[in-house]
Amino acid sequence: MKKLLCIIAVLAVSFTVNAQIQTPAPSPFSKVEQKVGLTDVTLEYSRPNMRDRTIFGDLVPYGKLWRLGANANTKITFSDDVTIGGNTLKAGSYAVYATPNEKTWDVVFYSDASNWGTPREWDDSKVAAKVTAEVYPLPMKIETLTMTFDDVSSGSAVLGMLWENAYVGVEFKVPTDAKVSAAIEKTMNGPSANDYYASAVYYLQEGKDIAKAKAWMDKAMSMTEKPAFWQLRQQSLIYAKAGDKKAAIETAKKSLAGAKEAGNDDYVKMNMDSLKEWGAM
Repeated sequence: MKKLLCIIAVLAVSFTVNAQIQTPAPSPFSKVEQKVGLTDVTLEYSRPNMRDRTIFGDLVPYGKLWRLGANANTKITFSDDVTIGGNTLKAGSYAVYATPNEKTWDVVFYSDASNWGTPREWDDSKVAAKVTAEVYPLPMKIETLTMTFDDVSSGSAVLGMLWENAYVGVEFKVPTDAKVSAAIEKTMNGPSANDYYASAVYYLQEGKDIAKAKAWMDKAMSMTEKPAFWQLRQQSLIYAKAGDKKAAIETAKKSLAGAKEAGNDDYVKMNMDSLKEWGAM
């Protein structure tokens, strides 16, 4: 009996020692965070390797739902409501699955992100969005499954999926303009010079109502005792966009003088380039 207990004790110690040894995961975990406009997007997934295997049509069969990675669900989390394929996804986490085919993939955003792999029982009511996306062949092999945020703009981005020799992208849209516009309207009830300035610059950059942008910028400058050269730069661009070239040139010259005084070569060049474009040099 004592001998048996000793053997058990030795085995227990052996397992404890072995448990302390860490080895690399075959499909390492990855977490990618991206700000899209004003929305925080987080992607969590495990990354298998090709390991001299044929992936699509073999390891990952065509026409069959795939967990889009390894181990636990591939999960994407949005801090705001977003739009995918015309469907609104509420802020929160979603599992991402795919059914690969030779020329297209069906990509599914599933509201239950707690499964290990694909759900044992599929529930169509949990499909928040389903998008058919084109497969683009790549000129080189991608050894490790890679997921990316591509074509990031203030209002949208593309969730990219690359493995073997295929790239598939799914666009999602974020409510940046709605959030900024609501904030602008709210702030305009009692805005500061900075509020007028930020709103004017946003309208300029997003191609919105330039007359309103000009009015806000003029208001901001009238409330500012000594406008900075970088503020004057934006004002000159708004004047030019509004078709008031004379005012644009006068303001750009002020910005140029301020930039030279501050020793900011970048703004010196930008102003000189604009003045040349507007026929003042």
